[in-house]
Amino acid sequence: MVPKVMIILGSGSDIDIAKKSINILEKLEIPYSLKVASAHRTHSLVKTLVKEATEAGVEVFIGIAGLAAHLPGIISAYTHRPVIGVPVKGAVGGIDALYASVQVPYPTPVATVGINRGDNAAILAAQFIGIHDPKVAVKISELRNEYATKVIDSNYTVVDEIEGNYIDKDFLDIKSLTIEEKEIETCRKYNYDAKVAVLAGNYSDIVIAKKVAIILDRLKIEHDMQVLCPIRHPETFENYVKGMKNVDVFIGISSNSSIITGGLCGLTEKPVIGVPCGEKLGIDSLLSMVNMPPGVPVATVGVNNGRNAAILAGEILAVDNPDKKVILEKTKNKKMSI
Repeated sequence: MVPKVMIILGSGSDIDIAKKSINILEKLEIPYSLKVASAHRTHSLVKTLVKEATEAGVEVFIGIAGLAAHLPGIISAYTHRPVIGVPVKGAVGGIDALYASVQVPYPTPVATVGINRGDNAAILAAQFIGIHDPKVAVKISELRNEYATKVIDSNYTVVDEIEGNYIDKDFLDIKSLTIEEKEIETCRKYNYDAKVAVLAGNYSDIVIAKKVAIILDRLKIEHDMQVLCPIRHPETFENYVKGMKNVDVFIGISSNSSIITGGLCGLTEKPVIGVPCGEKLGIDSLLSMVNMPPGVPVATVGVNNGRNAAILAGEILAVDNPDKKVILEKTKNKKMSI
């Protein structure tokens, strides 16, 4: 049996982070492989592993590395499969590894998750696989429910321990609340047949959104593009996300606080790609986008790198689509040969 996921460690010392991924993959019953290979010290081994694993049918790669974490980018250079990067905390808190992983150039995207977040890497890999594997999609939904239950139960395990003269513990009891599902309203300006939905947080982010759209057009991927902010128009935002039932991948583009990708993760179990942007450094957007809590990963690409977000979406969708694979390979190879 060919594993669906290959985890590559840049060093054996990163095994504790890999175990976070392993625990999730075991729980979700997704076959995987684990290897140790350094982008700098055993470059040829990384190249051989990635090429042969891709040919054999591995669907997603997870690269885990610290310091100058070039491993995920090198993996992406040798495959048309999606690559997830896990930066490992080191001498400067893992910021060096985070930047090295996320800031790879077009057309070699790395879906970067938070520092030491091996668990989120595995969940993201499962979301990619779940697009074309209904059984995995169901397991992802069950796992998300477990995370939600832990939060709800905290209202009793945490709040009940508080001792105060003025606290009312019975006010709006969580388990007695009735949460109503809003009826979805259709809108003629939305393309409900789209496989990728591109959402810009405000009109200043449209320039990046258009770069995403250009590459998606080149890859022949049907998409929809809107400007919607979950803070300014929360009801419209929620209605849109829940209404786009045919969408397999959401791309959120945001400057400042990246609430748009967080909003997407809260409303969909489909993979969310994040593009941080900003006129200056975009660091605020990047950090708030990539450092998501356990269970709700954002596949973050580099600042202003909308083109890599589109390539990543293409890699995710091409896993079970030979036609998309051919177009994707041509697009990557043409750019890489310049």
